[in-house]
This record gives sequence, C-alpha cells and structure tokens, in this order.
Amino acid sequence: MDNCSIITKPAIHLAGISYCGPYSAFPDEAIRLQSEFLSRKHELNTVSKSPVLYSPYFGNEVFASYWACYEVYHMEELPKGMVQFTIPEHRYAMVATSNKRIGEAYEQLFAWMNERKLNKHDSALAIEVFYINERQWEEEEVELLIPLKDE
Repeated sequence: MDNCSIITKPAIHLAGISYCGPYSAFPDEAIRLQSEFLSRKHELNTVSKSPVLYSPYFGNEVFASYWACYEVYHMEELPKGMVQFTIPEHRYAMVATSNKRIGEAYEQLFAWMNERKLNKHDSALAIEVFYINERQWEEEEVELLIPLKDE
C-alpha cells in the first residue's frame, strides 16, 4: 500500500458532460461517456488547460452521477450539452493505478484509509484522473481521489 497517500488538490474548474442513472449501469455508462467526451475534446482545445481527463462522481447504492471533463479556463459560451463547474479545494486519499486495475485500487485505497482511520467526506466529489494515452487499448495511468473529512 505504498502507492497510497494524502494530497491537497486546489480548486479545479472543469467543463464536460455527465451520466446520471442507475448504479447498476455505471461501469458501462462511464466508459461510454468518456468515449463520447473524448470524441468531442476538440471543442475545448482553445480553453483546455491540460489533456488530463477528470471524472468526478457521486453516488449511492441506487444512483450514480459521473462526469467526463477537462480542466478549463472559465468560458462565456459552452459547447452544446456541456456544463462547467468548480470543485473546491479538498484533501484526498489518493492511489495511483492503471485503467486495468481500478477495482483492486479502490479496495486497496479504502483498506489504507481504514487502517489510518481516515473518513470519507460524504458530500464532496470523488475524482478519477485519467492520463490518456493516444494509443487505444494500452494501459493508462489513473489516480483515484477520495475526499477526506477534516478532522
């Protein structure tokens, strides 16, 4: 568990598209959403701060809201169907993994948090950060960020 740590991430301004629906459809819908967003990434080229794909999410046992976004400068006009929002600064428990091992990495991160008696901030967004590789089907670096309650 040496790849787990606590980080502070400053506020981040994002623009993107979302999926909201049954948690049972979540994994497939997340992949579909990211593919759709990446096919539209050219629409944000002039305002995008980096090619990193941010996927903030929030959910419970029934529903999930999942986003595919780029960090952007504030935009006066947005591409059709996109929204922009700012996630405030938070402390996060973080684990680095690959897109092929996300499930295992979540288990590892929550076990690490448990050992250290760290509590998830339930009303804040968790974030998956994808360092997109232009070559399809290759492993990509992913950071999983779980917001922490201030103790």
